[in-house]
This record gives sequence, structure tokens and C-alpha cells, in this order.
Amino acid sequence: MGISGVSKAKIVRGDCGYVLEDVPHFSDYIRDLPNYPNPLQDNPAYSVVKQYFVDLDDTVAQKVIAHKNGPRGLHFRRAGPRQKVYFESDDVHACIVTCGGLCPGLNTVIREIVCGLYHMYGVKKVLGIEGGYKGFYSRNTVLLNPKVVNDIHKRGGTILGTSRGGHDTTKIVDSIQDRGINQVYIIGGDGTQKGAAVIFEEIKRRGLKVAVAGIPKTIDNDIPVTDRSFGFDTAVEEAQRAINAAHVEAESVENGIGVVKLMGRYSGFIAMHATLASRDVDCCLIPESPFYLEGAGGLFEFIEKRLKENGHMVIVIAEGAGQDLFSESIHSVDKDASGNRLLQDVGLWLSQKIKEHFAKKNKMDITLKYIDPTYMIRAVPSNASDNVYCTLLAQSAVHGAMAGYTGFTVGLVNGRHSYIPFYRITEKQNKVVITDRMWARLLSSTNQPSFLSPKDIIEDKKEGSSPALVDDHDTVDGYLVNKEINY
Repeated sequence: MGISGVSKAKIVRGDCGYVLEDVPHFSDYIRDLPNYPNPLQDNPAYSVVKQYFVDLDDTVAQKVIAHKNGPRGLHFRRAGPRQKVYFESDDVHACIVTCGGLCPGLNTVIREIVCGLYHMYGVKKVLGIEGGYKGFYSRNTVLLNPKVVNDIHKRGGTILGTSRGGHDTTKIVDSIQDRGINQVYIIGGDGTQKGAAVIFEEIKRRGLKVAVAGIPKTIDNDIPVTDRSFGFDTAVEEAQRAINAAHVEAESVENGIGVVKLMGRYSGFIAMHATLASRDVDCCLIPESPFYLEGAGGLFEFIEKRLKENGHMVIVIAEGAGQDLFSESIHSVDKDASGNRLLQDVGLWLSQKIKEHFAKKNKMDITLKYIDPTYMIRAVPSNASDNVYCTLLAQSAVHGAMAGYTGFTVGLVNGRHSYIPFYRITEKQNKVVITDRMWARLLSSTNQPSFLSPKDIIEDKKEGSSPALVDDHDTVDGYLVNKEINY
């Protein structure tokens, strides 16, 4: 899936170092398009709202911490309803597709796109594309309306089905054109959003009036720019059940060890946040933080120490951690249909290594329980927090498409919903910065060693974006940063 003929970034510069990375609009490549009054102004539900519409010049800063003499920095266009729309309600033919792995909240996003189009804008033609991207050209579709999607948010998974791969740009855009679809809502992770970007470029090349809006989905929270991805809060909450079970098992026997493997192929956010929330975890291992088993300062030494102190121990490990420790002979070079390298089961491997270590030493009898809740977590319905978040993401996408914006994804940036160009979402992955304060909080909570060499620390500081301490001149929206809290 190559991206050819990619549009240039739409950059707007202002005074004092202000930079806006704007998203494409129909008016950029289609001339003399008519616009219409937004039907929300006549919607009874909005009659009590003092200000219906977002100002055209409203933008959201990527970074809220600033120095008094520093530049205003990078901004994104604020999401929300506009005074003018570029579709008449009766002319809209929208479609929704879900791609990639499962994640809590998928059905909620589907429901709220459908209900938002129906109830806010009076759109009656909404199509569900079944089975991911390949559903566009396999002719698998289902008609969606508020009655069909009424209670789907109470279920896990996605009513539309999903798949990895299957992206054929020409076939997909041909299908969109043949069906008369003019709004496309694409829900999926970074690979899916790359596909959405290619679809947008082809639609633009053909000069079609079709809005392409992405809703980023990744349970690992590894989408950059945004504060968090939907499903993450639910995943952390559900991970608590596995950690609690491991803790009960471990403390119920002498020298009990509970090992829990959580999701996190490249980013350890779920493991880190679940550990901080639990307070029962003795050691958290994530892909961003290398560790070693044998020798002074290694994991085995720490396990022995903690068992002697407490008589039990809980270890949380992200699925992508420790992959470099596998022997070359069992390293996987295979990839799934999304292009992700297939990982070895590090939780099972680590459990076996721990058992072998203590069996060899013959000094300490241990009882180890291994828990892998990953697929159970992916399949649950979203919790209350994620349900609200999914609703706002879906409505933001609908507002943007109706206003003529296209080639964008929606996301929360510093607490404000924003429209973000596809390339910013797909250019890199969000990762835990192990020289940042959040990881330091975890180390303080678990009292585990960092397992870092001086070289690792230097390299990670180069990659990290935030200093360890608050500067005397740091402010947030005009207020001095509280050095006691030290966020």
C-alpha cells in the first residue's frame, strides 16, 4: 500500500511563532461549491446552547506548557459544528467501516456516527461496510439507522465485522464512486489510517466531493498527537481484574509469583497505567525499557529479593517487552495482514525461565501462575468514560465531514477535540518515555530497578520530549505550573 502523489501539508503561519497544521477542505480542490445553513440552528436539542458553532479561527495548541518569551507553537483546527455546511441532508450517503483488531468502544463509535447523522443533520442514508476494507469491493453492506444501532454500545466487538489487510485503493474508491457514497468514516489503527490517507488522495485526484474522516482506534494508546485513544481506559480497568487475580494467587501460597501479560506491541501504556492503578504490582516490564534476567541488578536477582521480603510477587509484562531476549533461532520474521511482526509469547517464555532459574538453584520452591487476559480485554464493551469519549469523537467526525473538511482524523488534543491531518497520526507511534516523570512514578510505586545502563538513559533522553523537572518559567494557559504537583 504505497502513498503516491501525497498532498502538501497545509500550513498556516501567524504572529509570534504561531503555526497551524490545517486539514484539507473541499474548497482546496473543488471550485464554486455551494454551502448551506447548518440545520443544527433549528435543532430543538441545541436551542439552549448559547453558541451553536465553532469559530472558523478556533485552533487547539499541541502543547499547553509555554514560556513567556517562547513561540506560540503548533496548533490544530478545533473540531465542532460550523455555521455553514457543504452537504444538504437529503444528498448525504454515508458509510462506516471498521478495520484491524478489536477494541472496546467500536460499536459505540458506529452508533454515534449513525445517530449523529440522523438526529443532528437529518441524514437518512447510512451504510455499514462489513468485514473491513475488503467489504467495499466484496459488496458486503448493511443499512444502518438509529433503530438498528440502538443498543449495540452494550456489546463488545463490532457489528460490522473487521479484518486486517484487504486494502485495494482503486477497487475501494471505485466502489465509493459507484455507490454514490459522499461521506466515508473509517475506524481503525495507524495502518487503517494510512489506508484512509491513500483513499483520500485517490478521491482528491479524481476530484470527487467525498469527505474522508478517520476515527483512530488502538487499544495500546500508541497514536501520536492525541491525548489518548478510545478503549484505553476500558483496557486499563479490565486489566485490574487480571492483576487482582494474580495477586490473590501469589499471596495465597509461600513464594507465590503471579505473571500477567497485557497488550502493548510497541508501547507499554496499558501495562504502565494498570500497574500504577493497581499498587499490587512489584515489577512492570514494557517494550520501551530493556531488561535482562541474569547477573547483578537483573530480574532474577530482584525476584529473589522481593520474595524474601514479602513472600510473594506480581509481575506485569507487555506483549512487546523482552523480544530481544529470544534466541535468534526462534525470532519470528512473519507478519500479519496489517504488516505487524508476529511476536513470541513473552509471558509464557518469562514464566518458564523463572521456573527454570529457581529449579536450578534449588534454594527456593516457588509457585507461579501465568494469566493472559489480552483477548478477554479486547472483546468487552467500553466503560462509561470511553462511551462518552467515543460519542464525542463520532460527533466531531460528523461535524467535520458536514462542514466540508476531509482527509482528517479526530482526536483529543490537550482536552479539546481537534481535526488532525492523516500524516501526523501515521508518521510515528506514541511510546512511553522512560526518562519522563510518569515512568519515574511507576518505579517509585513498584520499587523495581530501572534495568537501564547509562547508555540507555542517554539515548532515551535524546528521544524524550519533556524535562525531568519543571522550569521556573513554565506556564499552562497563563498559570504557573505547580511545582509541588510537578506534572
